Amino acid sequence: MDVNVTIKENIRIRAFYLFFIIVSIQIGVGLLGAPMYIFTEARQDSWISIIIALVYLLLVLFVMFRILNQYENADILGIQVDVFGKWIGKALGTLYIVHITIALLSVLVTYIEVVQIFIFPELSSLIIGFLLLSLIIYGVLGGIRVVIGIVFIIFFLTHWLLFLLYEPVMRMDMTHFQPMFHASIIELFKGAKATSYTFMGFEILFFLYPFIQNKGKAKFPVYLGACWSAGIVLINTVIAIGYFSPHQLEHLEWSVLSLYKIVTFPFVERFDYIFVAVWMMVVLTTMMLLMWAITYGLKRLYKIPQKTTLYLTSFILLVICGFISYHYLVIALTDQVARIGFWITYVYPFLLLPLVLLKKRFRKNKKGSEGK
Repeated sequence: MDVNVTIKENIRIRAFYLFFIIVSIQIGVGLLGAPMYIFTEARQDSWISIIIALVYLLLVLFVMFRILNQYENADILGIQVDVFGKWIGKALGTLYIVHITIALLSVLVTYIEVVQIFIFPELSSLIIGFLLLSLIIYGVLGGIRVVIGIVFIIFFLTHWLLFLLYEPVMRMDMTHFQPMFHASIIELFKGAKATSYTFMGFEILFFLYPFIQNKGKAKFPVYLGACWSAGIVLINTVIAIGYFSPHQLEHLEWSVLSLYKIVTFPFVERFDYIFVAVWMMVVLTTMMLLMWAITYGLKRLYKIPQKTTLYLTSFILLVICGFISYHYLVIALTDQVARIGFWITYVYPFLLLPLVLLKKRFRKNKKGSEGK
């Protein structure tokens, strides 16, 4: 397998779209329950934990760019083969793909559960899963440019939902934020770690980087996208803390969705139904990007056609959906993805960077000695 990837000009993308990709892959089902998990750890100082998480996220992205910039046009799969050798590199690449597949599964079953809890309690998980996976297949079959086009459009079709939170904002109780700066350093860092599942997904950059035309302009939209995502999580968390009592928020798993239950219009009795339906578009963009990464990764590693991988992965995910139909199984899966993903997404780049730099120095010294 070649370390650097040769990408045809007609399927390359401009760095500008990385902003929409980062926001779309981070803002998904994780946001719906994020305020409860962060508040459980950091209480009224949860907003500080989110800022800490953002700073660390930007640091991880900086490290990822440092890794990618050591190569001409490589992705994480090629980099691992270059650093660790063919067999270990491919094994690590396979583990990376497995992680993304399980992350996709967790997003899928979580959204299915949301639909069953709030709209169609009796509807089978297999039916909802089949409908969602059909849309994912339809999008991914078009290729990465089609997927990114869908991401771009849905970004503008869904962000208007934020403006509907004016009603809970007007009812916020500011005493819920007192006393400020009460949480300990450990509690703040635990709160920051609680955001790991919500902010996960930015590792898609490791797969998309070879497709970027103007790589010199890639950093700004990625950093801006991460800040935008953190801003959305921060806004929703602050509103949830201000509106719900501490006791309520501690036990309110779908706190963001509950905020939209408050929104009322004369012509709509249950706006949360509309919210769940619109949020499907947000979740679909996340799943399309993850599915594309899976098919691309397996093609790179094992030369399996992307279409074959797409159908096979979708079938396996659909079958598994039928078995994960209880809430405790969904929670267990999400917790495992968050726990393992923390090490793969937030820690592994720091371990990989020095190895990449050492490999580069070794290669440079070897060329220098050969030149002599």
